[in-house]
Amino acid sequence: MSWMTPIGRFHRCALFARCGSRRQFFRETLAALAVLIVCAGPALSQNVEDLCRLSGAERTKVLADGARKEGTVTLYTSLAPEDVAILSAAFEKEYGVKVVAWRGSGENVIQRADAENRAGRLSVDVFEAGDRQLEVLHRLKILQRITAPTLPDILPRAIPAHGEWVGTRLNAFAAAYNTDLVKKAELPKSYEDLTDPKWKGRLGIEAEDYDWFQTVVEQLGEEKGLALFKTIAQTNGLSVRKGHTLLTNLVAAGEVPLSLTNYPYKPEQLKRKGAPIDWFFIPPAIARVNGIGLAREAPHPHAAVLFVDFMLSEGQTIMAKRQFWVTNQKASAIASHYNLIITDTNKMIDENDKWQKLFNTIVVSQSRQ
Repeated sequence: MSWMTPIGRFHRCALFARCGSRRQFFRETLAALAVLIVCAGPALSQNVEDLCRLSGAERTKVLADGARKEGTVTLYTSLAPEDVAILSAAFEKEYGVKVVAWRGSGENVIQRADAENRAGRLSVDVFEAGDRQLEVLHRLKILQRITAPTLPDILPRAIPAHGEWVGTRLNAFAAAYNTDLVKKAELPKSYEDLTDPKWKGRLGIEAEDYDWFQTVVEQLGEEKGLALFKTIAQTNGLSVRKGHTLLTNLVAAGEVPLSLTNYPYKPEQLKRKGAPIDWFFIPPAIARVNGIGLAREAPHPHAAVLFVDFMLSEGQTIMAKRQFWVTNQKASAIASHYNLIITDTNKMIDENDKWQKLFNTIVVSQSRQ
């Protein structure tokens, strides 16, 4: 309450009258302020960084109580809408806190966050995106180092050294095929097999998977790998589609008989619903990490930290049941069963222009629809 208000002036006069002297008045005022600071201290200091330091039963109680008072948690994500809805519903049911999700591509998540941050009005609490996007957010100094009770259960290679984001799942790049249009016996065993003219007009690929492209080419040997994909694209063509969910749906529908870059969980979900689709790996098997990041200036700090804890624990079990390759080894160990080569996040960012240009020149420019 300001001393400049009429009520403030009234209380000041009353205190002077009661104290009898200006010195006694200031002594009592300072004592009252000290009491207020001590009482309000925990609430005032409970920003994201402080809340991350909590542990044990106190952590869950403080976070849950504070999150209910805050009421909402804002999530920026590139996860498929159906999966966002299921995870959000589970969190809301358990904690009574509404998840307000904004969904876009990984690049759109970065653009939106960067624009808000530059304007000084960042409204997001938590990010769920690919490793490349999360690493850019780290470089922009938007993220807070994550500490969570379940971190020891997470695959070590899914946590960067700085700890400002944590991998929640591995998105392996698997080939998917329509089982009505492609026989299992004719599936390619190597990328060289895709130069066979029988694949002309039958291949598809996602439009922005140049991190996969870079890793495969480097594993094959850069000169050999680039020449091989030039031959595949020029000989048989590739249907380039934006979005892994869209691409997988097109395989199930028979529009794209064989697609090279799908995340296994989606064809597996469709397969279990009876769609004519299955998936396999063409070696080398490549995967990228998708994860979660905590906004340093989260407007709902309790809800933000609580949601991160949820995504690294109960959320992992939910995603594992939906065929995601989660990083919490207690929820599922499937990610450890394959000899996956993980994309190098920082190398992807630092060499982005080179590989995006090569991918667009060799693959996208040869696109067939």
